[in-house]
Amino acid sequence: MGDKPPGFRGSRSWIGCVEASLCLDHFGGPQGRLCHVPRGAGLQGEMERLYSHFAGGGGPVMVGGDADAQSKALLGVCLGPGTEAYVLVLDPHCWGAPKNPSELQAAGWVGWQEVSTAFDPHSFYNLCMTSCNSKEQNRALD
Repeated sequence: MGDKPPGFRGSRSWIGCVEASLCLDHFGGPQGRLCHVPRGAGLQGEMERLYSHFAGGGGPVMVGGDADAQSKALLGVCLGPGTEAYVLVLDPHCWGAPKNPSELQAAGWVGWQEVSTAFDPHSFYNLCMTSCNSKEQNRALD
């Protein structure tokens, strides 16, 4: 796409959520709406937005941070009574033939995590909320 130095192509360097969103847009994939959260402790305040995203048919949410370099993909949220909130986290490094859900969970590839402990309270996070439709599909629906 021309946004990286020439040595980036073919390297093992990583991209973040912002670049992933640019790639989705550039290559005509699902739309990726970005949300910046200055501190992980602020993710508790984004649970309603995430709930609405998934309830409205939104796709996986890519998550990247600075101090918390462990990338995550969110597949769902569960809002409990009071301030209790959980996210269904998939490790995006999961690969290979699909396994049954019990095996994935037992291996730690996917599972529910409490929001207050799943994110570093001092790290910023970028969320890339994907829609099921590309720009072209959305235009066709208008």
